[in-house]
Formats: sequence, C-alpha cells, structure tokens
Amino acid sequence: MSASPQSVAEGSTPLIRLRNITKTYGEGELAFQALKGVNLDVNVGDFVAIMGPSGSGKSTCMNVLGCLDRPTTGEYLFMGAHVEALSRDQYARLRRRYFGFVFQGFHLLARTSAQENVELPLLYRGESAAHRRAAAAKALDAVGLTGWEHHTPAELSGGQQQRVAIARAIVSEPKVLLADEPTGNLDTHRSQEIMELLTRLNDQLGITVLMVTHEPDMAAYARRIVRFVDGVVADDQVNPHRIGSTAVAAAAAAAAVTATAAESTEPAKAR
Repeated sequence: MSASPQSVAEGSTPLIRLRNITKTYGEGELAFQALKGVNLDVNVGDFVAIMGPSGSGKSTCMNVLGCLDRPTTGEYLFMGAHVEALSRDQYARLRRRYFGFVFQGFHLLARTSAQENVELPLLYRGESAAHRRAAAAKALDAVGLTGWEHHTPAELSGGQQQRVAIARAIVSEPKVLLADEPTGNLDTHRSQEIMELLTRLNDQLGITVLMVTHEPDMAAYARRIVRFVDGVVADDQVNPHRIGSTAVAAAAAAAAVTATAAESTEPAKAR
C-alpha cells in the first residue's frame, strides 16, 4: 500500500475515490464487462443508495468497493491510499479493519446466540474474550437489542435477525458499512425499522453507508442516490427529500413544539 489510510487526514480527500474502474469476467469471446469506467467519490459520513436494473453493475461495484473483488483496470483510492495495488493479505486486512457488511440474507449461525454471532468478526481478529463481550454488548445496544443477547436466530423475528447482522457489521467500528439489499427479505414495517436504524448509525455514529437497493422507498433514506446503467454511473444526485434523518426528526419535533405553544396561547374562548 503506497500510504497508510491512517496517515491521511479525514476531510482532506474523499474517503473513497473510484477512477475509470472496469471489471471484466471471463476471456475472449466469453468475456463480459460488468463495469465500463466507473467514476465515483464518497465522502466521510455519506449515505449513498446505489440503484439500477439487473445487470447494470451496481452489485459488482459494491464488491469492488468492499474489497471482495478486484477491478480489472482503474484506480481505487481509500483514504488517499491505492487499493488496487494491494496483495491478497493486505486486501483481507483492509476489509476486516475498515468495512462492515450487511446482506439480504442474514447469514447468522443458527445454533449460536445473538451475542456470539456479533462477536465473530472480533474472534477472527484474535481479540480477547472480555473485549469481544463488551464490544458485542455495545453493538447490540446500538441496534436496540439489549436483553436479546442470549437468543438464537430461531427465537428472533426477521427484523431482529437483521439487527443482529448489522450489530455484527459494526462491532469492529468500521469506517464504511456496505449493505446489499438489506431489506430484501423483510416486510414493509420491518424494512422501515432497518432503514431508520441505518440512518441513525449514519447520523449519530458517523458511519459511511453504501447501500444497494432496487426499492425507491428505501433509497429515499439516503443522502445521495447513484444510478448505474450498463456498467457506468448514469446519474449521481443529492437526495433533497431525505426521510428518516435526525435533521428531519428534529424539524418535526420543533414544529410540534411550536404548534403546542401556539395552542397554549390561544384565548380561552377559542379553545
């Protein structure tokens, strides 16, 4: 790695920068180019919804962003450091240290408690049992599951299982949370709960969130919406009507207080 991510001051450069990223699968006549020159910047604390039709390249781009796959050509800079030149071991270390992953399927160990599922990333990193327990308890509290630590996945609802999966993703305090269709297996109510949770993690903890989704209702929670078409970024727009953010909630609360105050000052005969 040409520079340590920790050596680059946050805010001096985009957290993530993709330049002319391509990804080709196969060779010769069977070659398929999934990404055809992707350019994308993501700043610290951003919440980006990545959308597009099937085969547009959005999931391939997510795999590249999360260091699950290498680009064929192009530059990938993470906190100013070139990622595309890393060795396999360096890729793995970067992935474990800086990224958390949430998938459509919860991928929880069936006979293992919520706390033990959340501890897994720290177990792989060789952390002590005491540190794992404390960090898992903190992560479960962050997703609203204090008191559910000893329940197995079979004893949890779909929404609760996804919360455990999110706690597992954030237990190592990643810079970036990558969510691939995180509400795909949930009903509308549970989907809204999960999106409100992701919004809180973004707003309150400052975790940068990159989310692949095909649902406009879920993308509405993001700060930005990036649309892929035929392997390139076709549109990248700030979301002017973001829902679920603490700013929106604060504005609603302020409006409610104002309305209550106005009502309390009305003449008695008008009540």
